[in-house]
Amino acid sequence: MGLDYSYKIFVPAHNVARALIELTKLAPPARRVTPLTVTMPGGARIDVPFTSNFKSEPLDCSTSDRLELDTSIMFGVDDAVRQFCGDRDSEPDESGRVAIGYVYLTVRFAPVPHPRFASLEFTAATSGMSRLFERSASIRAVFTGLTAASGGVCCLLDTECDTFQICWLNGESIQDAVPGPRFANYIDLVAVWPGQDR
Repeated sequence: MGLDYSYKIFVPAHNVARALIELTKLAPPARRVTPLTVTMPGGARIDVPFTSNFKSEPLDCSTSDRLELDTSIMFGVDDAVRQFCGDRDSEPDESGRVAIGYVYLTVRFAPVPHPRFASLEFTAATSGMSRLFERSASIRAVFTGLTAASGGVCCLLDTECDTFQICWLNGESIQDAVPGPRFANYIDLVAVWPGQDR
């Protein structure tokens, strides 16, 4: 069985559409897929340049607790990305970025542990991509940047061990871990997110 590392972004539940709109800005501009129309909880509709289970039929998530997308994302080229791409036909664009995909996205609109916050979990498709997620500063920067642009409160890297790496927390890029000296467990981490005292 391969590695399934993932970046997990947590945003206020009402910010999911905003997060998906920000994500569309990271999609390869030349990717030829039929836009997928997603009806969000609350009824808003947005079009995303991705597929869901490799299909482009409209999705109604107005009464659903989750959304699954197959994404391709533009990342800046650093040494880890260059090594991952190897001899593939992945010429950087004018901004020095290359497309990497598929990255599987699962959106949970109101998870039980923190119902005021939705989660967006970006999972690597292969073991090689999982190792890239862990090694690349550019990959980390894209996910922390997406967290910031989405009004997110936290971004974690899950490397399938007992400790999560904290990459972004309450408006700051950080390098910390949970469990660790600052947060004994996940509940302690969630407790510092804005609005948890309501």
